[in-house]
Amino acid sequence: MDKLIIATRGSALALWQANHIKSLIERNHHIPVELSIIKTKGDIILDVPLAQVGGKGLFVKEIEESLLSGEADLAVHSIKDVPMDLPEGLVLAAVPEREDPADLLLSMRYVSLAELPEGAKVGTSSLRRQAQLLGLRPDLRVVSLRGNVDTRLRKLTENQFDAIVMAASGMKRLGLSASCSSRLAPPEFLPAVGQGALGIECRADRADVLDLVRFLDHEETRLQIEAERGFSARLNGGCQAPIAAYARYEDGGLVLEGLIAALDGSEIIRRKLRQLPGQSPRALGAAAAELALEAGGETILRHILQTTNPAGQD
Repeated sequence: MDKLIIATRGSALALWQANHIKSLIERNHHIPVELSIIKTKGDIILDVPLAQVGGKGLFVKEIEESLLSGEADLAVHSIKDVPMDLPEGLVLAAVPEREDPADLLLSMRYVSLAELPEGAKVGTSSLRRQAQLLGLRPDLRVVSLRGNVDTRLRKLTENQFDAIVMAASGMKRLGLSASCSSRLAPPEFLPAVGQGALGIECRADRADVLDLVRFLDHEETRLQIEAERGFSARLNGGCQAPIAAYARYEDGGLVLEGLIAALDGSEIIRRKLRQLPGQSPRALGAAAAELALEAGGETILRHILQTTNPAGQD
């Protein structure tokens, strides 16, 4: 292999992630690596909330097409953007060690969620964050906030929002901060499925690439992510409903906690399960989802579907 081509989005965070993997590959294999920057649908449509655009594959479809066509050898994704079912012919070749999965509440004046004044305006594009925020503070005014990291931080510094919510991993990777920052972290505040983790995707028939990136795979992270993705897959989860899941190791065993929430946070169903002997991480996630559905989550999801898509349109 003369060189390796990595397909990536062009945002600052995506480029950091791709360059991080590029440097690791070059250091370990002494193969030149180039980046191919691809604009996805999610990068183009910025004036519509994610839930209305249709979240599945929003940030990866065009990149996956470049892999299938052979224009690129591998892709680096934020794994939370990757649909549960990959296109035929593609695989997750490696899942590197996870960065901090928590969310951050960022503000220019207020040091915590409790410090925000009544009716404070909080920006986020995530229904998961919206529901959990309103579950803790029903008085807040949660407003859609799209755009790259720099755009969202600029709107905060211009006082367009009292606070915004961002992924801790992205802020850390880019070396960014705000005047006031507080963690919204498990178990009180659950992250998006796969938040903080990267996914290295390539064609299933590229044995050379699969072998080359194997050193990047972190088994513990991969198993955690598989459990979380199992939860979401059972719920057919994308960006259209507030769902969250977080898997971690406790006392030597894999434990997953997942939630399904009403859009306004008025009802939040949580279920926590420990992996059984012989049970796959994916099956653990699916089992936790079943419990959440039976406890009222199915009614919540049906109501959300009827509210946001009354005519059954795609």
